[in-house]
Amino acid sequence: MEATVPELPEPSSAAGSATASSAPRSLAEALRARDDASLGALLHARPDLLGPVPGDITQLATRAGTRASVVRALDRLDRFALQTAEALAVAPDPCPYPVLESLLAGEHGSTAGADNGARAELPRALATLRDQALVWGDDERLRLVRTARELLAPSAGRPSPTGLGPTVAEATAGMSPTRVQEIVAAAGLPATHDPVSAVTALTGLFTDPERMSALLDEAPAEAHQVLGRLVWGPPYGEVTPNPTPPVRWLRDRGLLLPASARTVVLPREVALHLRGGLAHRVTEPLAPDVPAEREHRPQLVDANAAGQALAALATVEELVKSWEHAGPPVLRAGGLSVRDLKRTAATLDATEPAAAFWIELAYAAGLLASDGEADERYAPTPAFDDWTELPPAERWSALAAAWLPATRTAGLVGDQDSKGRTLSALGPELDRSAAPEVRRRVLELLAALPEGGSASQDALLARLAWERPVRGTSELRARLAQWTLTEAEVLGVTGRGALAGHGRALLEHRDPAPLLAPLFPEPVDHVLLQADLTAVAPGPLRRVLGDVLAVLADVESKGGATVYRFTPGSVRRALDSGRTASDLHAFLAEHSTTPVPQPLAYLIDDVARRHGHLRVGAASSYVRCDDDGMLNEILADRRSTGLGLRRLAPTVLAAQAEPGALLDGLRAMGYAPAAESLTGDVVVARADAHRTPPRSAPVPVPDGPPVPDATLLGAAVRAIRAGDLAATAVRKEPADPAAAAAVPGELPRTSAAETLATVQAAALTGSAVWIGYVNADGAASQRVIAPVRVEGGFVTGYDHTADEVRTYALHRITGVAELADEHL
Repeated sequence: MEATVPELPEPSSAAGSATASSAPRSLAEALRARDDASLGALLHARPDLLGPVPGDITQLATRAGTRASVVRALDRLDRFALQTAEALAVAPDPCPYPVLESLLAGEHGSTAGADNGARAELPRALATLRDQALVWGDDERLRLVRTARELLAPSAGRPSPTGLGPTVAEATAGMSPTRVQEIVAAAGLPATHDPVSAVTALTGLFTDPERMSALLDEAPAEAHQVLGRLVWGPPYGEVTPNPTPPVRWLRDRGLLLPASARTVVLPREVALHLRGGLAHRVTEPLAPDVPAEREHRPQLVDANAAGQALAALATVEELVKSWEHAGPPVLRAGGLSVRDLKRTAATLDATEPAAAFWIELAYAAGLLASDGEADERYAPTPAFDDWTELPPAERWSALAAAWLPATRTAGLVGDQDSKGRTLSALGPELDRSAAPEVRRRVLELLAALPEGGSASQDALLARLAWERPVRGTSELRARLAQWTLTEAEVLGVTGRGALAGHGRALLEHRDPAPLLAPLFPEPVDHVLLQADLTAVAPGPLRRVLGDVLAVLADVESKGGATVYRFTPGSVRRALDSGRTASDLHAFLAEHSTTPVPQPLAYLIDDVARRHGHLRVGAASSYVRCDDDGMLNEILADRRSTGLGLRRLAPTVLAAQAEPGALLDGLRAMGYAPAAESLTGDVVVARADAHRTPPRSAPVPVPDGPPVPDATLLGAAVRAIRAGDLAATAVRKEPADPAAAAAVPGELPRTSAAETLATVQAAALTGSAVWIGYVNADGAASQRVIAPVRVEGGFVTGYDHTADEVRTYALHRITGVAELADEHL
């Protein structure tokens, strides 16, 4: 059967205006009244509501009220928006706007709350709570969602941030009627016929400023002191079985009510009167300013940051190269041992926290990883070789681009987890999802300053604490901000505390390399050789020169100019790599702007003359030398005892030590042996650099679901609207009385024959029907469809819920109902 697809009409304008003019009676109605842009803003601010996309507005409202979602939303409120929610939690439900205003800003004309901007900022804070679906209702009937009220309202086990206690009604809930009447009489109120009216009368007394003032005027001076200690919280106090007269006076009149056998509580109404109606001792409606503490010339900031960036490149390269031959082992639980961290810090001439940062940075950039071998060790990745071939500015951009969004937090290294275990560098417990947001926010605050301006750390921390004030969250954010300032400075994102030009480009998702490249000095192809066996590199060296010099000499000091020192060991290292003395002389003469000093030439020749005079092979190992006098000297040296040497021939000594240990032992004795192969040739000791298999950089761990883009938001809003249209469609009353008695909103239940007959009739007449459907995964949904074809056990029709033509299996349709005439 086939029929044309009818259009499902929109609700009449009269109905829409009536809905808009009436106050919402639930959060679902409030959300339903929103336009698409407002609904999309809610889903953008609370992306956890999209997992999965709600079927209709009712599902969205239910999900928005779940504890986990509400806690996440409260965690992301600024201080004044949170204070507004806290005030609503202790206010009447529903709460008129003037009452909320007085709780936060005091009564108009009252001296209790000198206006510090709270009155002017309250509409913004309230709009934030409404946008996040934490508050609904018009200004006459403001309602905090029930879950948020439960989280923020005071209780015996969880005091409120406002410092207020329970209401009179809550505090007297378990009190005997006789005791309630005694309190009413002591307060000077007439007796009532039941406890409910007595509590109402007592509440009325405590909320009447004139009568309350008169009652407190009768209180002893010591009673005022007791109230003063409890008024701003905590509202609970301990009492003895025989309390002092001031406490007894307050307790008899209900100004203190029993919370337990030895504890009393100050009722909320009494505290608010003593506070002048304020919910908080201090309201903070305005974000703290972040002024420029110092201002530097932008050129000086950029130059300083560029110097730090160049040093960062050298440090990362030195770190990774130090792990390419014998990298540190991976702990069984993952990560780097404390001993290896100390060793790496000594290699980099840095503190252990700084070494942990460079290690984590190289790991985040994909330059380091575990090799995955049976004896698992950390080693450079193939990406490191590609990285070293890039120009310096591009290499820095790669590091900075890995640092900014990384969730791994090097500052935590050395701390302990919840089980008391020490957190190690490269370990599995270093991810903190708030880290990228805090880094970006710190840089944004610096970017808001005048160019070249730096802010004090205290001002930045105060601003961040105002923006995310929830306890626990704010403490972590403060530590993350401090680490961000330190890391940004050593990495070269900032200079002298101010955001550099290339750091600003990084923050704005622009390539910082073009801005940074002109600030880097050009690599030099020469060094200055000095008579004290040192060489000075006046700038960054070209890669070929730097690689050879790193083998031929040891780095003595770093800075604007790097100082290298030549030693017998470093020269021997160059000879072991396969170079000859003439090669070294020619290399130095070619790359030195000064003549090769005589002491350096003598050093090279002396080490080369002795290099290879002794030959070590495998016996376990042996020593071979044409000079039997030298072998006699070795045998006579007491330091050779541990090598287990014995003479096999006039020119050959056998040893119990392995060849490597024998080489090290002879070198420690002052000789310069060379290893030889089975054929008697000198073995060139050029170790191949170890590389891991291809590894991808670690993926940041997001803070909850990712923020949806505009395309996903638009599709989600359309799906929710369509699902809500189907869920709220009015159905005709079924002829079956049992079906008519079904709870409204439940899936319809019809027999297979009734289902087939109804959809066939709808296809013939071109009308839409309301169906309940269960998909292959067992998920039930409600849909409004216009059938156009029914055959082969399937119905094909236009699905108004999905806004497309779909095919449904008849046996999965749980029931069907015709729409009411006004919806046809």
